Amino acid sequence: MDITTIADAAAAVDLTALKAGLAVLGAGIGIGCIGMKAAESTGRNPASFGKVLTISILLAALIEGVAFVAIFM
Repeated sequence: MDITTIADAAAAVDLTALKAGLAVLGAGIGIGCIGMKAAESTGRNPASFGKVLTISILLAALIEGVAFVAIFM
């Protein structure tokens, strides 16, 4: 094998799965950060539980939506 065939093979590799995996990984980290900060803020101020829960669920849904868009593009 010479270098041109290896370069041609490397150029032909489809990176779609890698891109989707990185997007989903980022979404998982983002949702984890939301859960961590929601638990922290509820621990500091238990009276704000309802508002924090609502905002957390909304943000988690938006992040998952971005991950699904990244998968299907």
